[in-house]
Parts: sequence; C-alpha cells; structure tokens
Amino acid sequence: MKIYLSVHIQSKEESQQEVKAILQNLVVQTLQEKGCIQYTLHQGIEDKNTFVFYEVWEHQEALDKHNTMPYIKELGVLFEDKLASESVLVKSTLIA
Repeated sequence: MKIYLSVHIQSKEESQQEVKAILQNLVVQTLQEKGCIQYTLHQGIEDKNTFVFYEVWEHQEALDKHNTMPYIKELGVLFEDKLASESVLVKSTLIA
C-alpha cells in the first residue's frame, strides 16, 4: 500500500534561507532512495518561512528505511534553534 505524507515545517525568519538549503539538499538525497515515488518541497507564497514536503512512498517499509537514513537523523541537530515550531506530519492513504 502506498503511503502519502505531507510535512509542514515553520522556520524562524532569520533562519529561512539556511532551512531552505537544508531541505533542498534533503530532496536530492531522498529522491535516490528505493521506494521513493515522489518527494517534493514547497515554500509558502504568503509566508516564506513555511515549507511543505509532499511525499509518496511505495510502502511503509520504504518510509521506515528513509527514517533511518543518516541525513534524516541529523535533521534535529541541523534545525536546532532554526524552527519556529515543531513540524507537523500527516500520514494518509489515497481514497479517491
């Protein structure tokens, strides 16, 4: 079963460019992973500090493996004091 995720990230204004660069690099690395169907990054139009990932994974096992990758585990350290709030993750399945 495919897994669909949206992840909302809110950077601090003074860290916006640094967070954006980290997230863009994450896209490059993640798209090389087996089981990743789609991994796109969006930036808010009205609030440039808002970033949204839209992800599609072949199955839960691929997502689980993604979450063990070194560049994912390092995000907490990279984002320390750079985010305005905790990220919001919504995991879903396609119904229509």
